[in-house]
Amino acid sequence: MALLQSQQVLEALKRSQHPLICVPSGANADQYATALGFSKMLKKLEKQPTIVAADGQPSKNLQFLSGSELIEPTLQKLRQFVIALDASKTKVDELSYETKDDKLFIYLSPKKGFWDTKDVRTSTSGYRYDLIICIGSADYESCAQLYRDNPDFFFRTPVINIDHSPENEYYGQINVVDLTASACGEVCYELLESMAADLLDEEIATAFLTGMIANTKSFRTNNVTPKTLQTASKLMAKGAQREQIVQHLYRTRSIPTLRLWGRALARLKADEDTKLVWTMLSQQDFMHAGSDETNLPDVIDELIATSPQAEIAVLMYENAEQNICAIIRVERPLDAIALCAKFHAVGRREEVRLCFLHDSLARVEQELIDHLKAKRKTGS
Repeated sequence: MALLQSQQVLEALKRSQHPLICVPSGANADQYATALGFSKMLKKLEKQPTIVAADGQPSKNLQFLSGSELIEPTLQKLRQFVIALDASKTKVDELSYETKDDKLFIYLSPKKGFWDTKDVRTSTSGYRYDLIICIGSADYESCAQLYRDNPDFFFRTPVINIDHSPENEYYGQINVVDLTASACGEVCYELLESMAADLLDEEIATAFLTGMIANTKSFRTNNVTPKTLQTASKLMAKGAQREQIVQHLYRTRSIPTLRLWGRALARLKADEDTKLVWTMLSQQDFMHAGSDETNLPDVIDELIATSPQAEIAVLMYENAEQNICAIIRVERPLDAIALCAKFHAVGRREEVRLCFLHDSLARVEQELIDHLKAKRKTGS
């Protein structure tokens, strides 16, 4: 008899010792928070999880969730190169190494006698991680450089795919995709409840509820269902700190963030015909606001909140390297990846990022906004 999906997940987790939780490019608060909650659950199963995120650390308003500082931006030490030396007859007395002309030389000094080439074998170790858990990734490509730099690892390692998006391509060996859920946090709560409900504690419940509140704008979006509200109630009954979540997500805008938002608001433009809003920030704006790029997610959130009729919101900014970048967020059924394919944007269908090397804000504004207007008018 085939195992239920939740049982399949539990068995896969039990067999794993070093699972990897993968957060995609362009991840939102739901995906980060859910990854943190899932990691805490794995630790209760006595596993050693690692979270790696294509975009690195989450925004500051999520750093109240413990463990967020441990999220890694790259896959490190994925495999090891092994040199095996037969020391049964001749023991090692000293080991040293040096680098010359981009080559590594390793020197072994025997206590007596010598070694021959037949005494040395080389090999490559297995992968550091034995299971991949993708949170909110529609496909492998959503993991950006994590996948591009290590495709063999993704194909040779079992994958649990957790998502709620209708765009998901069901690429995992186990696919936990609930299209009726409002957030990955809701999907993971339902999974945990049917798999091992006794593992749910206050920290895990808070992380999952954080994802749900962030993804539904505090339960105000049209993807909220009666089941969503029931799940939120169950998480709060388990100790989820709703007030703490709301405080950090919506009530802790720093003075530098508010200054930066004021500068963005001063340049806010809109096109009613295409339901498009956009604004720009220069390096001078960051400097005068005493802010940096880590506050941009808050700015784009405010841009959406103050433009309820908009279906496309664009935030263009000059980064520290003086390149012009943009964050584009859209409302469904629009697809940000398709809209911005010309610019090789990376991210997910709801939000993408792109950069123009050594350009100006004025030229990028004209090219990008004209492109988006044309795409909207033609419906392509």
